[in-house]
This record gives sequence, C-alpha cells and structure tokens, in this order.
Amino acid sequence: QVQLKESGGGLVQPGGSLRLSCEASGFIFDPNTMGWYRQPPGKQRELVASITSDGVTNYASSVKGRLTISRDNAKNTMSLQIDSLKPEDTAVYVCNFNTPYSNYWGQGTQVTVSS
Repeated sequence: QVQLKESGGGLVQPGGSLRLSCEASGFIFDPNTMGWYRQPPGKQRELVASITSDGVTNYASSVKGRLTISRDNAKNTMSLQIDSLKPEDTAVYVCNFNTPYSNYWGQGTQVTVSS
C-alpha cells in the first residue's frame, strides 16, 4: 500500500504562483510514475503533469510552459510549481502514484484562482 499526502493548495490571485507537494509513504515500488491530476468544478479529472522515477516528464498541452514538475526519489516527494495562474486553473489537484501493478490516489488539495 502507498499513502499520498498533498499540501500547498489555497487561494491565489490571477498571475500568481503556487507550489504543490505530494509525499508518498508505504511500499514504494520502482519503477513508478507520479503525477498530478486536476478536476475543475463540474468537469472530469484530467492529467496535468507526470514524472517517472527516472525523471521523464510529461505535461498536458493546455498547461505546458506554466508548470514544472519535479521529484526527490530519496524523500519520495513530488512537487508541482504552477506559474501565471489563471482562473481556469481552479480545481482540486490530486496526486497519483502509479506502478505496473497498482494505482494510488491522494485526497486532493483545492486550488482557487480568483481576485
């Protein structure tokens, strides 16, 4: 089992920045992919960024250029830096941990972009 704990959400003004963190604990199987998904109000959950245990990153085209994903394998943590925030970035951001054999989700953290 893997437990995921997100932090760093909150209320941010348009144009601002935010850094989300996710800490994984438990049985950390390698190789794995950690990712951030988001679910805007009334919409489906979508992948925004992911990073493999080898450091290969993937970004959704809609957010490319404004997001930076990183991880520290020694600490089993992953971070997502979001810059130039827009109101449409408002969503619950959820951490995901995926291996060839299992898939885990965090509880999510709310990000609200509003003036």
